[in-house]
Amino acid sequence: MAFTDAQCRAARALLNWTQDDLAAHAKITQKTIADFERGATHPHAQTLAKIAAAFEAAGIEFLNGERPGVRFTKRSRRARSTTPRGRS
Repeated sequence: MAFTDAQCRAARALLNWTQDDLAAHAKITQKTIADFERGATHPHAQTLAKIAAAFEAAGIEFLNGERPGVRFTKRSRRARSTTPRGRS
């Protein structure tokens, strides 16, 4: 799965995750995420797969067509819409 540093930042924003949160979910270092998001490095395919898996488990879908981006999957949107307000 190929995605950009901007998509990584956008996915974290949708989930309201810090870089430390993503690092914990993906089981990688926060420095790896920080370096990737600022464009200093491009992680190995295995590291990108861990990041993608963490986001996908949280309900994020990467869009890599004509208009790259991120969004919540339909399944995760449905689950959120049935959660009473003020409860999670």
